[in-house]
Amino acid sequence: MKDEDKSKEQLIRELSEARKRIAEMKTVESEIVHSQKMESLGLLAGGIAHEFNNILTAIVGNVILAKMYAKPGLEVFDILTEVEKAAQRAEDITEQLLTFSKGGMMFRKLTSVREIVGETLSRGPDSAGIKYEFFLPDDLYAVEADEGQIRQAVNNLVVNARQAMPGGGRIRISAENVSADSVSGLSLKEGDYVRLSIEDEGPGINDAHIEKIFDPFFTTKDRSSGLGLTGSFSIVRNHGGCITVESKPGSGAVFHVYLPAAHGKAIPPGDQKQLFPTRRRILVMDDEEIVRTVLERMLLQCGCESIFAREGSEMIDIYKHAMIEGHPFDAVIIDLVVSAGMGGKEAVGKLLEIDPGARAIVSSGYSDDRIMSDFRQYGFKGVLAKPYRLSTLSNVLHEVILDTAAQ
Repeated sequence: MKDEDKSKEQLIRELSEARKRIAEMKTVESEIVHSQKMESLGLLAGGIAHEFNNILTAIVGNVILAKMYAKPGLEVFDILTEVEKAAQRAEDITEQLLTFSKGGMMFRKLTSVREIVGETLSRGPDSAGIKYEFFLPDDLYAVEADEGQIRQAVNNLVVNARQAMPGGGRIRISAENVSADSVSGLSLKEGDYVRLSIEDEGPGINDAHIEKIFDPFFTTKDRSSGLGLTGSFSIVRNHGGCITVESKPGSGAVFHVYLPAAHGKAIPPGDQKQLFPTRRRILVMDDEEIVRTVLERMLLQCGCESIFAREGSEMIDIYKHAMIEGHPFDAVIIDLVVSAGMGGKEAVGKLLEIDPGARAIVSSGYSDDRIMSDFRQYGFKGVLAKPYRLSTLSNVLHEVILDTAAQ
C-alpha cells in the first residue's frame, strides 16, 4: 500500500508540474500574440500618422500662406486662424499615434520650454473659469527634446490641473534654470536642468494617493483613463529628467518637471529668417502632389525657386544635369519614404557619390524614423519633420545653405 501511495503522490506531482508547464506555455503564447498585435497596431498607427502628416503639411502650409494675404481683424483672417488651430489639434493626434507606434524612440532637437508651453496651451480647449499665470524668464536654457512628446507630457499635467478645479481657479506655470547640485533628494545626473512647475488651486492630494499618482490606471476622477500622469512620467524619464509632486490636502498641488539643459540657442518657430539676398535653387523629391504644390509656394516666400522629382532616380538625373549645365542646386529636400521608386535613404547615398558637398535635407511624416533623429550620420545636413511651417522651412534652409557655406 505504501508503494501505491508513493506512486499516487508522484503521479499527482507530475500532473501538477505538467499543468504548471501548460499554464506557463499558455502565458508565453498569450504574450507573444499580444506582442504581435501591438507591433501590428504600431505599424498601422505609424502608417496612418505618415499619411496624416502629408495632408497636414498641405493644410497648414496653405493656411499660413492664405493668412499672409488676409489682414488681421477681417473675418476671413479669423476663420483661417480657427482652421490653423484645428490643424494643430490634428497634429497632436498624429504625434500621439507616432508616440504609440515608435515605442519610445524620439526625434530630438534643440527647443525652448517657453515655446512648448505656449504651443501646448494654444492647442488646448478653452476652460471656463480657468486663469493662467506665467513666470517664464527669457534666459531659460534650451532643451534637446522630442517636441511632440514633451508637449504631450505638459498637456497631460495641465489637463490634470484643470480637472482638479472643476469650479475654476488659477494655474501657475513657471520655469527656472537649476543645477542637479541645488536639488536634493532626486536621482538626477550632474549638470544643469530646466525646472518647469505647474501649480493648481485644487483640493490637493492626500498621502495615500500621492504615492500612487504616477501608477498606470490609478485615478480619482470620473471619465479618466489614469494614464495621463503615467505617460508624462514615462516621457520625461526617457528624456533623462524626472517629475515630482508636492501637495497637501486643501492646498492644491504643484508638479515639477526637470529636463536636462542643452547649452545652445533654440530658434523660436515664429522667428522666421529673412529672404535670401539672391534667389536660391532648391531641388525637392516628394511623391505627394499636394505637398509639392504647397511647397513650391512656400519656397517662393523664402526667396527660392524649386524643381521637383517624384523619386530618387529622377532626382539624381535632374541633379546631374544641373551640375553639367553649370546651375547646381543650393539644397535638396528629400522625402524619406515614397510609394514607388528609390526612397530617401538610398537616394542621399547616390547623391553624395556624385557630389560629396551636396546639402541634403531629409523630410518625412515618419518623424519616428531613426534617420530623422540621426540625420547627420546618413549624410543629411538638415531635417524637416512633416508637417512644418513656413518659418521652420526658412530657418532650416538658412542653416543648411548659409551656415554650412560659412564653415
